[in-house]
Amino acid sequence: MKLVRFGGGHVGILQDGLIYDATIALGFDPEAWPPVGMVQLIKNFNAFRSKLESAMKSPGIPLGETRLEAPILWPNKLIAYPVNYVEHGQERNVALRADVNGFFLKANSSLSGPQDPIILPDLPDREIHHECELAIIIGKTSRHLGVREALSCVFGYTCLIDVTVRGKEDRVMRKSYDTFCPIGPALATADEVGDPRNLEMKLWVNEELRQHANTRDIILDVPNMISMASSVTTLYPGDIIASGTPAGVGLIKPGDQVTIEIERVGRMTVLVEQGTGGDNLAIRKAPARS
Repeated sequence: MKLVRFGGGHVGILQDGLIYDATIALGFDPEAWPPVGMVQLIKNFNAFRSKLESAMKSPGIPLGETRLEAPILWPNKLIAYPVNYVEHGQERNVALRADVNGFFLKANSSLSGPQDPIILPDLPDREIHHECELAIIIGKTSRHLGVREALSCVFGYTCLIDVTVRGKEDRVMRKSYDTFCPIGPALATADEVGDPRNLEMKLWVNEELRQHANTRDIILDVPNMISMASSVTTLYPGDIIASGTPAGVGLIKPGDQVTIEIERVGRMTVLVEQGTGGDNLAIRKAPARS
């Protein structure tokens, strides 16, 4: 099943180019704040399954007649792993590795959807790069998971573009600008995706293929990422874990179209636009390249 948020906070199922609105059947208020409808659906999925199936009996909305939004907008946390492909570490000339340095947190407010643009901060002396990643969506409250049982807590997956300002500041700040974490287009449930340890991943800028890898080449695989994170912090339904990016990261600029595609998960294209602001004391003090 592929789940979506659309049309101002509605929740539905995407199938064969049609969206089936399940918002009323689930008893969700699309205007509720905070926007946690999808998180509630993930936590109570088995109880809600019959209501979802009932919603699919109603007429569907053609995908082109509504606006897709970030599948999850209000997770408890957004976890990310640095340098999880050997060749990416080599291209960036860094000694960091996911299996050695562990994870970091990226601001939840950086999340945006498949039809939202990436808004670049006004930092003319800095390069801003794309990173192609798999997003792992947690389905149940979990702590101290062993590697063998780790996949049992996964609800599903979605595509994730980790946008990064290059520099010497802490990576959390450089990766946390608003719109720096597009996800979507849908949340594909784990049964639909199968084994996450063998997925083709690609990213294009305009029509140029920049990144192409398979999750089998990852340093710290999905079960190990989940196990490591859960050894430190309780994982909650709706939490997002970003897998780390393969080699091929590169510059994005206003006017670009960035397309990500992950086998059995989905494909989305987002535009890049120039914004204003974003400068601060740390940016001004730190070296421009990293």
